[in-house]
Amino acid sequence: MEGVQPEGVGDKYSLIVPTYNERLNIALLVYLVFKHLRDVDFEIIIVDDGSPDGTQDVVKQLQQVYGDDRILLRARPRKLGLGTAYAHGLKHASGNFVVIMDADLSHHPKYLPSFIKKQQETGASIVTGTRYVKGGGVHGWTLMRKLTSRGANVLAQTFLWPGVSDLTGSFRLYRKSVLEDLISSCVSKGYVFQMEMIVRASRKGYHIEEVPITFVDRVFGSSKLGGSEIIEYLKGLAYLLVTT
Repeated sequence: MEGVQPEGVGDKYSLIVPTYNERLNIALLVYLVFKHLRDVDFEIIIVDDGSPDGTQDVVKQLQQVYGDDRILLRARPRKLGLGTAYAHGLKHASGNFVVIMDADLSHHPKYLPSFIKKQQETGASIVTGTRYVKGGGVHGWTLMRKLTSRGANVLAQTFLWPGVSDLTGSFRLYRKSVLEDLISSCVSKGYVFQMEMIVRASRKGYHIEEVPITFVDRVFGSSKLGGSEIIEYLKGLAYLLVTT
């Protein structure tokens, strides 16, 4: 793989992808991962929360194409929260590094080589994708959505001082042992989960690096962010302020 250092030999990457009604996106995501990680040892763990749209049927077809050792379907009966989806996927991960990413193509797999390269160059425990540094950005969002996201980050930066520019992003590479440690100490379940993870990582002194990414609003399906998530975010911010 272009630009990746030889010391990465022997590393394996487990990509945990939570899904709910992502039938239209999952095949393209998998194709793009295989395209951009040609010379990398990896597996994709799909944690589907009982999607009624046939997501699991598509994943089973993908297993026939790529092999069920590369595409692991680890389904759950219903929606149980993002944090628990990662914990569930982590139990089945055989890699020494874990990537968490969304299924809706908002996280383009073309960035994965730069995550891996950054980790190998710096020895970081966490590499997180950021929309808020030079080279990063957002595509397809309304001004209101941009302001909400930016405001959420500024609020958290002001109160929590985590030393990371994009707290609510959910495209990250972790050392498996670090992710296990962080998940065991996190209490948030939904939208706040990503913020709690990175704040706790900062408090524990883990080495965190950032890679600029362009976040693209979902191509198919509907966004799962609404007013209730914003309230949940503010509650989570208050909780972290008190407990970290």
